[in-house]
Amino acid sequence: MTNQVQPDFSPSWETHIRDRFSACLLGGAVGDALGGAVEFMSRFQILDRFGGDGITDYAEAYGGKGKITDDTQMTLFTAEGLLRGRMRGVSKGITSFDHTVAGAYLRWLATQGYENHHISPMLDGWLSQQRELHSLRAPGMTCLSALRDYEGDPGTAGNDSKGCGGVMRAAPVGLFWYTFKEGLETSKVFESGKMCAGLTHGHPSGYLTGGVLAVLVFALAGGATLNDALAKARSMLITYPGHEETLNALDKAVTLSASDRPHQEAIKILGEGWVAEEALAIAAYCALVADSFEQAIVLAVNHDGDSDSTGAITGNILGVMQGTSVIPKRWLEPLELRGVIEEVACDLWTCQHWTSRMDSEDLWKRYPGY
Repeated sequence: MTNQVQPDFSPSWETHIRDRFSACLLGGAVGDALGGAVEFMSRFQILDRFGGDGITDYAEAYGGKGKITDDTQMTLFTAEGLLRGRMRGVSKGITSFDHTVAGAYLRWLATQGYENHHISPMLDGWLSQQRELHSLRAPGMTCLSALRDYEGDPGTAGNDSKGCGGVMRAAPVGLFWYTFKEGLETSKVFESGKMCAGLTHGHPSGYLTGGVLAVLVFALAGGATLNDALAKARSMLITYPGHEETLNALDKAVTLSASDRPHQEAIKILGEGWVAEEALAIAAYCALVADSFEQAIVLAVNHDGDSDSTGAITGNILGVMQGTSVIPKRWLEPLELRGVIEEVACDLWTCQHWTSRMDSEDLWKRYPGY
């Protein structure tokens, strides 16, 4: 990776792809923030409170409007883990992304006020210094328990959870590896997404969905259509044991998107999104059928289930496809940590130009390579 020669890109193309990187993470965050206010409400309760169109603007949650949840928190720490792995690679000549991502998740755990039973992570680096991230935003119990028990040897978690807490944070994987796409086998992207999700979720549907979302984002960043990106991810998914649930959920989403069923009926068929394959399928469906970014996010959060996660994944997918111009300003402007999210997206792109710790002590302090 550190020896790859990067292609020359025109300034206009680079501006375009930087915008897609930002839109992927911002889109995920606005979907998360919109859905966060109704995460534990039924569709009936949502309509009863917000009217026949459901929730279409931020509502009070976690002390304000436009507040992110654990989904965006963990997405940012996924990015940090990858970036610290990159820093280790350019500084030491060797890296281990599973260790650096696991370390990032332990820092997230500490921001939530929990301790690992075996390791005391250093709360260094730039991200963990962001005060707003030190807030409890309904963190998933599987993520908390798996990280509290983590003993320092990365691998697939020892539980049998397929909750959506693994897949909802995997989008940065696709962005990161797109930066190094020349000569890169897409299977590496899938493996990396699978690894990130598998650190906390031990059921195949809990971690294979992470690989699928990573490949979707990677392919979409390169200009693929969503159907083509789904086909690419599908072709990799079927090579792994235990893929059947995720495959069936994705195939059902594609089939329903081409049907004349009412959207809410189709989403109900796909599930509630508490488990990973359902959350991914709902997001894929909403992205496929909607005429706009706004319509897709509204569809993705107004249902019986895990509204913030389905909103976040939908926003990741459509953001990287369409860019920041499609995200409503009324959602972007009050978004919590917008500046931090944009900086992380920028770092995911510019890390291709990093050389060594000796060249930038400040950059090392931002993303220490361990």
